[in-house]
Amino acid sequence: MLIRKPNDIPSSEITPKSAFLNRRAFMAAAAAGVGALSFDGLAGIINPRTTVHAANKLNVTKSPLSTTGEPLTSYADITHYNNYYEFGTDKSDPAEHAGKLQTRPWTISVEGMVKKPKTFDIDTLLKLRPQEERVYRFRCVEAWSMVIPWAGYSLSEFIKQCDPLPGAKYVQFLSDVDKKSMNGLGGFSGINWPYSEGLRMDEAMHPLTLLTFGLYGEELPNQDGAPVRLIVPWKYGFKSAKAIVKVKFLDKMPRTTWNDLAPGEYGFYSNVNPNVDHPRWTQKSERVIGASLFKQRKATLMFNGYGDQVASLYNGMDLKKNF
Repeated sequence: MLIRKPNDIPSSEITPKSAFLNRRAFMAAAAAGVGALSFDGLAGIINPRTTVHAANKLNVTKSPLSTTGEPLTSYADITHYNNYYEFGTDKSDPAEHAGKLQTRPWTISVEGMVKKPKTFDIDTLLKLRPQEERVYRFRCVEAWSMVIPWAGYSLSEFIKQCDPLPGAKYVQFLSDVDKKSMNGLGGFSGINWPYSEGLRMDEAMHPLTLLTFGLYGEELPNQDGAPVRLIVPWKYGFKSAKAIVKVKFLDKMPRTTWNDLAPGEYGFYSNVNPNVDHPRWTQKSERVIGASLFKQRKATLMFNGYGDQVASLYNGMDLKKNF
């Protein structure tokens, strides 16, 4: 496990992928004692049938918006412990099946309340603004967490290019992976596809909200949302839509996938809040993926630790009602 701070060396040199993909290294670690591994870390060990493909490098610069002083989650766990129901419900399914998704060519269409509909090619978006490395906490609604060095730029920079009309109050994000493209990929059919998520406009324009193209200094692997996704670090992970192909600006709150499926369990806002439990489990603490046996559980922070930056967005709101 990484124990050095990430601000003095490039992310590509922190915990090299080869160290996690080397079976011999894993066997040696296992021989040293299972106490050094967490249950979730074991779940992230690479399936022999699964290959992590080399990704294109990104030219990234450090961001002052990064979280500091926390160990980064290993590349192996980030890419092999995933929720991506379009490719299956097991944590290992996305790494096994998502490689079949074609991410080139790729475009994002912009619709709704804009001056003029537009279409952006993924390679144009990659060059739209300089890529920043943002080390963010990532908290799943299932009460597990990671710390991930994402790469991208503030979503607000993209929104400015979309020219939304003054009446636009919300932004909806639609994913590529629908029932047709899921054929043969192991997808879960209990959800209406394509995947839909949404943010209020002020949330979307907040500097922390990241239009994301990579992690660990490389382009995103398919199982982590390639070629472009959102990261909204103060919200539960399902709010950070993957494989985006359409952005719509609306004057009313959009329907979203998990809120439609179970509105009593997954609210539209879904801010990380230890004071509002999920109906079936507590949100007061979380399991840290990849942590040692005695450091797996830690207390959950309000807004995932980003309250100083984002709490003002919700002044006057009842966060138990607007969960």
